Amino acid sequence: MNKLCPCGSQQMAADCCLAIISGKRQAATAQELMRSRYVAFTQANGAYLMRSHHPKTRPVKEQKAIESWAKSVQWMGLQILNTQGGQANDSSGYVEFKALYLENGQLQQIHENSFFKKEQGQWLYYSGVHKG
Repeated sequence: MNKLCPCGSQQMAADCCLAIISGKRQAATAQELMRSRYVAFTQANGAYLMRSHHPKTRPVKEQKAIESWAKSVQWMGLQILNTQGGQANDSSGYVEFKALYLENGQLQQIHENSFFKKEQGQWLYYSGVHKG
């Protein structure tokens, strides 16, 4: 499957987010994990979304609802607006992003500043603050 990754990195999907989602490699940075989680939303891959979510804040009971909603919208793209920390040698970091999608024919967006923590060498999504 030779196509560009839906995360917008301009890399081949198999070498980018699909490798992270499948477990072939770990996300090296918080931004890589953020990008892989966006791709998982485009696939309605609730199992990966739960696995990449920190256990202290993981919404396990919402997995089916998340999958159902993710399937009901058309994903249009991801824009990374800002990062703070979250590099390979950091233990935490923030990624501000906009994820665009069509819902009932209307262009919508998720604009969030996400907080990531690295535990035992693995980046995990911890929480996010939605922005206007």
